[in-house]
Amino acid sequence: MIAGFVLLAVLVAVVLNALLRFGWVGVVIALVVALGTSFAAYWKSDSVALAISRARPADPVEYARLYNIVEGLCIAAGLPKPRIYIVDDVAPNAFATGRDPKHAAIAVTTGLLEKMNRIELEGVLAHELSHIKNYDILVSTLAVTLVGFIALASDLAIRFLWWGGGRNRDDNNGGGPQSILALLGVALLLLAPLIAQLMQFAVSRRRESLADISGVELTRYPPGLISALEKLRDDQTVVASHSRATAHLWIEQPMPTQKEEGHLSRLNRLFDTHPPLEDRIAALREL
Repeated sequence: MIAGFVLLAVLVAVVLNALLRFGWVGVVIALVVALGTSFAAYWKSDSVALAISRARPADPVEYARLYNIVEGLCIAAGLPKPRIYIVDDVAPNAFATGRDPKHAAIAVTTGLLEKMNRIELEGVLAHELSHIKNYDILVSTLAVTLVGFIALASDLAIRFLWWGGGRNRDDNNGGGPQSILALLGVALLLLAPLIAQLMQFAVSRRRESLADISGVELTRYPPGLISALEKLRDDQTVVASHSRATAHLWIEQPMPTQKEEGHLSRLNRLFDTHPPLEDRIAALREL
């Protein structure tokens, strides 16, 4: 999937360069932007995700139970203990972020701590630690970065073409095959962001399902995570600080998906980054 992202990004860059006729200068600029964006996302993705979610460091004394569960699971998984954060929100949810196990963080909402018993909370935290152990957090960061680059490059190309940036009045060979290639190039630029977004959703959904299974392998008690997912399914509250940029990180879709939750619920269901909770529960019950 990541190879597919890279290939799509390269195709967009090639088409953009061909249509706008930037030459090697355009290629170099595109590479610099792509590398700079990737570098920034790699090093600062956790800080950005935590800031967007309004997370604060969890006090070890106030949240002793949370620290105790995380430390026990880290010992069992052979992982260094991640930084632990709290999101003041009544909606039960949690997410993991960071570039690798040594630079990872877990954030949980106050609603999750209030509504889950110890066994259920252990299942949720094992799910998030599995994301860290499986390097899902790095995969998600790369996916988001590449989607952003593709969308930015496509939007830039369309704007230049709209204002005539790719035309050459002295070129009399614009008909025939060149016109067809130009149309195909424009079509790719229009569809590339949507294709990239769908690829990101596919990556997120696969990693969520894998983290469910890995989390159960860690706790060796499927009913714990099953019960937690059932509570998440039945709870209708949504995270107040939700964002499309970080939606794929949470254990459950943090944005409204039910009709009674708002007009955007149908759009959120269409672009859901998570498998349906019912499917995840059914898969765990087969273990």
